[in-house]
Amino acid sequence: MTAIVIGIMPQEKIRARMSAIARGEYRPKPGEPKVWFTSMASLAEVLSDENRALLKLIAEMKPESISALAKATGRKSGSLSRTLKTLSNYGIVNMRREKRHVRPVAKATEFRIIAA
Repeated sequence: MTAIVIGIMPQEKIRARMSAIARGEYRPKPGEPKVWFTSMASLAEVLSDENRALLKLIAEMKPESISALAKATGRKSGSLSRTLKTLSNYGIVNMRREKRHVRPVAKATEFRIIAA
């Protein structure tokens, strides 16, 4: 599993960068962050100790469903679903729909942080 590169930059700079990419004025280089946070504090909330432990458990256990993961962690499914949705929105977890359930898949358990 490869490490995800995460960038930290003020919101205005993130918007300017995305606009330049959309206009074709800037092309991101390989290895540049694809996931951006506006502050270390917001990054710390998403990649808390608890959430990093959850990612490691998902990678090792490969749970078949959110319910199976909830049972293994002792967390309530609703709370766990919200956490997984947040991690999914940042591209850290994939939520795969399979038949009658959704299976969480960790995309990474290691992260490289770049402050711009």
